[in-house]
Amino acid sequence: MVQNTEASSPKKRNRIRNASLALVLLATLAACGTPSGSGPAQPSGPGYYTVQKGDTLSSIARKFRRSNSDIIAWNRLSDPNDIKVDQVLRVLPQGAAAASGSTAKPRSTDSADAAPAAGDDKDSIDWAWPASGQSGSGLGQGKKGIDIFGQLGQPVMAAAAGKVMYSGSGIRGYGNLVIIKHNSSLLSVYAHNKTIVVKEGQMVSKGQKIAEMGKSDSSAVKLYFEIRRQGKPVDPSRYLPSR
Repeated sequence: MVQNTEASSPKKRNRIRNASLALVLLATLAACGTPSGSGPAQPSGPGYYTVQKGDTLSSIARKFRRSNSDIIAWNRLSDPNDIKVDQVLRVLPQGAAAASGSTAKPRSTDSADAAPAAGDDKDSIDWAWPASGQSGSGLGQGKKGIDIFGQLGQPVMAAAAGKVMYSGSGIRGYGNLVIIKHNSSLLSVYAHNKTIVVKEGQMVSKGQKIAEMGKSDSSAVKLYFEIRRQGKPVDPSRYLPSR
């Protein structure tokens, strides 16, 4: 007997798509990107910039006083969160550098880990700590976040309002994981949960319970928390309020 799976297929496809998106967003949370393999020669010279370690789309746009949308359009980026070290990007309009006789030179700016400039994404989001408990650096094995130690089953809250982009255990090393997207460039990561109480696609408010603390894929009961900007991890202490 042939089963009718048409009704469940869209849901299954959406879950696979969300899991794939999460894998892209977290793509080896360890590294900020590595040079791609051999391929066609990339353009260089006036009007182009070679991506350095620690760069993000926004930081590059700020260096050259351009908008994110300019860089995306000029380089036909399908996933602006997935720029890689040694990738060459056009940072000036075609013909602009040649007309001025100058090369593209970045202005002095802080790295992607520095506090965003006034009016940047940080200022438009109201952040809160995702759980109570003793916190410590989650650095190690390429990770860049914080560990918050607590009790099994204690509430884990959304650090800011947003949309649940991923909810599941399909990413090895993070156990039961929740990823929340807050705007076009910022998302937060909540790992090692015991139980997840939100679903993909759900809108959540700041302080809303999204999971219970656990030790899935961890040797200790804790929440591993991370904030990612343009797909790359940043220091959460620059965003979270002091406590």
